[in-house]
Amino acid sequence: MIDLRLLREDPDLVRASQVARGDDPHLVDEVLGADALRRSALTEFETLRAEQKSLGKLVAQAQGEEKKALLTRAKHLAEQVKGLQSDADAAETRATELSRRISNVVEEGVPAGGEDDYVVLKYVGETRDFDFPVKDHLELGEGLAAIDTERGAKVSGARFYYLTGIGARLELALLNAAVDKALSAGFTPVITPTLVKPEIMAGTGFLGAHADEIYHLPADDLYLVGTSEVALAGYHSGEILDLSKGPKRYAGWSACYRREAGSYGKDTRGIIRVHQFHKVEAFTYTTIEDAFDEHRRILAWEEEMLALAELPYRVIDTAAGDLGSSAARKFDCEAWLPSQERYLELTSTSNCTTFQARRLGIRERTADGSMRPVATLNGTLATTRWIVALLENHQQADGSVRVPEGLRPYLGGLEVLEPVR
Repeated sequence: MIDLRLLREDPDLVRASQVARGDDPHLVDEVLGADALRRSALTEFETLRAEQKSLGKLVAQAQGEEKKALLTRAKHLAEQVKGLQSDADAAETRATELSRRISNVVEEGVPAGGEDDYVVLKYVGETRDFDFPVKDHLELGEGLAAIDTERGAKVSGARFYYLTGIGARLELALLNAAVDKALSAGFTPVITPTLVKPEIMAGTGFLGAHADEIYHLPADDLYLVGTSEVALAGYHSGEILDLSKGPKRYAGWSACYRREAGSYGKDTRGIIRVHQFHKVEAFTYTTIEDAFDEHRRILAWEEEMLALAELPYRVIDTAAGDLGSSAARKFDCEAWLPSQERYLELTSTSNCTTFQARRLGIRERTADGSMRPVATLNGTLATTRWIVALLENHQQADGSVRVPEGLRPYLGGLEVLEPVR
């Protein structure tokens, strides 16, 4: 949740962040008002509670009529204390509820605006000039007997698919390459749960404006994750971490599930926007001071993966209004998609500063012995969607697909994926 001390000391900064996101800046004043009521109610309760304790000592020493009068006063005071405690608890609940509606404060320099107001930071690689008709990834995948959406729909419905033969091997190649990249960068690989409790899903900030995109199992009150970020953020919930030797880095491999609510008709052909996919996600716990640099490091590792796949791409600085509630800043890497002549998001990395850690109770003990929230960051190292860009960018006139050199060791040395005749 939002840092209440920051909110009290610099409300204008938080209001400006709300405006940049397109959110309501007046919510800041509502939270401040609720926080003031909470503190006032707590002060009243504690004052009367102290009086009640003092009165208890006097009752123990008094006798006769004096004791009777003191007991009457103590009974009345107990009722007042009980009422004030109820008021203080209600004020605490209200203040917490309101503060959870404020998104993370955006990092300085984040572009203001919505989905189309991103800033392109750089372009990397050359887009190909094809001297033959370009096929899209589904046509290529079907020719390779790699993607089967018809049977996916027959068995599970729209936006499900089978990866078969070389398609399954290609996904495993990408994900294993991502794990190797993570290992070389000091990450611990983790196979994560894909069902999490409500408090973990809420703690990561995913049960806000986009809660309708998440699958919920009411009978068990569990949520299917859309990214292993959720399970990895919950891994150290309620713990005190030792970050004296550097960040704690994890690479989560998991199936991911998204309802894709509200995206009907958008990228529904093939496997661009689907309900289930696999992903390797980098996740870091680090100090507040290191979070900025760690964010750039994760972006660099993502770019190394894109270089391994030999994909032309651009890096964008996502606008404030297109950030998730937990992200203070987000960089996306988007690969060129020849069939649609546009860029397609393949990776995303977010600096969530202390937002998730506050909600999940994750702290570090500093050198002076005090405790404070840690910073959390995440980033995609590979996912099923990469197959889309890989097939299209490396396709050849006969429907075959050249395998980038960096992926060949993961495919038994294959240099070309041949169509099934």
